Amino acid sequence: MTFPGAGPQTAERAAGSGGADEPRETSGATTTLLLNYVRDHAGEAAVAEIVRRSGVGTTVEVLDDPSHWCSYDTRVRLFAAAVEVLGDPQAMFKVGAEALRHGLGDAIVLLLRALGSPRTVYRQLPRAVAKFTTTSVMEVEELGPTHATIVYRLRPGYSHSRLDCDYARGLIGVVPAVFGLPPARVVHDECESDGHSACAYHLTWDRPSRLPWRRRRRASTDLELAALRGQLQELQQAATDLATSEDAGTAVRRLVERAARAVLAPAYLLAVHAPDGGAPLVQSAGLALERVPALAAALLAGEDIGEHSVVVPVASARRVHGRLAALYEPGARGMVDERSMLAAYAGHAAAALDLLIALDGSRREASRARALLDLAHQLAGATDATAVCDVVADALTRVIGSSSASVMLWDPAEGVLQARASAGLDPDRAAVFAAARLQADEVPEVLSLAGDRAPLVLNPETTSPALRRLLDVLDIDDVAVVPLVVGDAFVGVATAAWDSGLVLSEDGEVVARLRGVADQAATALQKAGLLDAVRHQALHDPLTGLPNRALFGERLKAALASADETAHVAVLFCDLDRFKEVNDTLGHAAGDELLRRVADRLRGVVRPEDTVGRLSGDEFAIVLPGLTGTEVAAELAARVAGIFELPFRLEGRDVRVDCSVGVGLRTGDRGTAEQLLRSADDDMYRVKRTRRSTRSEEVVAAGTA
Repeated sequence: MTFPGAGPQTAERAAGSGGADEPRETSGATTTLLLNYVRDHAGEAAVAEIVRRSGVGTTVEVLDDPSHWCSYDTRVRLFAAAVEVLGDPQAMFKVGAEALRHGLGDAIVLLLRALGSPRTVYRQLPRAVAKFTTTSVMEVEELGPTHATIVYRLRPGYSHSRLDCDYARGLIGVVPAVFGLPPARVVHDECESDGHSACAYHLTWDRPSRLPWRRRRRASTDLELAALRGQLQELQQAATDLATSEDAGTAVRRLVERAARAVLAPAYLLAVHAPDGGAPLVQSAGLALERVPALAAALLAGEDIGEHSVVVPVASARRVHGRLAALYEPGARGMVDERSMLAAYAGHAAAALDLLIALDGSRREASRARALLDLAHQLAGATDATAVCDVVADALTRVIGSSSASVMLWDPAEGVLQARASAGLDPDRAAVFAAARLQADEVPEVLSLAGDRAPLVLNPETTSPALRRLLDVLDIDDVAVVPLVVGDAFVGVATAAWDSGLVLSEDGEVVARLRGVADQAATALQKAGLLDAVRHQALHDPLTGLPNRALFGERLKAALASADETAHVAVLFCDLDRFKEVNDTLGHAAGDELLRRVADRLRGVVRPEDTVGRLSGDEFAIVLPGLTGTEVAAELAARVAGIFELPFRLEGRDVRVDCSVGVGLRTGDRGTAEQLLRSADDDMYRVKRTRRSTRSEEVVAAGTA
């Protein structure tokens, strides 16, 4: 694995110090130590001046963060600026030598203390270097009970800085002080800045017995207690941060930030399973983005990701959420007991995730309960099938938690599922779905739903070609489908789909919730059908199925209201002649059949936009909207009269019936619906009187002859 920042220092790197994308080559523990030293010896103004004079392009707040890593070039610039501002050539040695006073880090102190002695720490020091820099390596050439020779070498491609060497010399000498001893004496007579291949440090330190026992123990204990108190406060703050996270994503991010402050490493990776079963939650720092997915997958799979990593589970007594890793460069490893420190943060994270999952579950259930109540309320007010479908599709995304949802209704006459409503689709996909028609003879799944009435879980790999094409266009992978059944009749389907690839099963909780909503939808559709039937009965003639007087009046008023000044609206008033004779000679059943056949002929002769109504008895009327001239009304009236030239076949006999047709015409905006209907009625009686007068004259003429 290669981390950003590992490798030679290029001109581009040197020019871009301090930027957000600069190499992660220097731990924030170093910059924090430096600023704390300057703050203690010269004040906050000197800190600001060092940052300004170094020209590193970042802020004091960022450099004060132990989890922030910067480039080697930034480190050297800050060191040089500190020496200038403080006016002390030995400033960087002193920064390292006084590290215990200025924030070496409670976790580091405890890790060093856990090793037991200065000799053991120096043996582990090459591994500890990786916590502070990725640009240098350290080797222990000689190690005794009270002496050691350590070689410190800059990686190829970087320019050595004597100030960096001074800082390392001071920091190396601090180790015995961690155990209550005086600092080590360091002799440095070989330096890379003088042309040597590496910096060599010869160290000697006192044996513990050379100090009075109580004095040594008190100094050591005080240091350890202070570190423990600091680490406890850090853990408590981490627990507070995690517990107050509003969602799992925030908790994951905060965990990495806190762990980075406690366990110094060039890179971190946290991967946990998403609480909702979707894509894993992954947070990383210091890793090249292209490496993150594969490493996260390996972490979640429990695979070994290398000796250069410290990996701990993020697990509670309830569940294993995932794993957290601190990552070093190849060849470097974490220090002894570092795993337990990292595990403490992972434990807090697991507890926080447990809490968030429980809270999220409670919120989801409360939201679903509210959504179900809203659904019931809205369905109670839905008066037709279209309104029911719209309400159900919208509610499904909230009740089920799906990305999108839809309702399709079954047309048994054509054998097709027709899209009626959708939610959660963008306008383009919604338009595609609205035009969808799934033919039963082309889509086997439709026959399965209509026949078996059982839920289905569909995906592009297992569906029929016609349905697969629709899913591809809609960009949908997995979709749950449940049938809508009213009584014993299959009336349609409700669907829910997810963008995140949720694993669905036909007997799972998601499908069960979907079936619950589908049952409500079926009941609402049944009620809407009854309402449609009642509404139809209230507004239509039960014998002929034509609009009755009430609905005819509404259609006439609507036609008048929508007509502009150039359009004409006409009404034809039709009254059957000798209808009573049919009833008297053939019976009322024949009279009813005659009325039904007259209605059929009238429907067949008018335009699609016209309305034919039965007003009462043998009286019919027709609304003719949007006429371009008065002659059109006369032509339509003649056409209506012409349908009575052919006889009607009733009770095995040909029966001739005449019809008197009157015309009422409104031009412009003059006249109401009542006036127009009355005008047509008057004209009809005029036509009827004329027909009677003509018939009487014909009878008289025949008698005279």
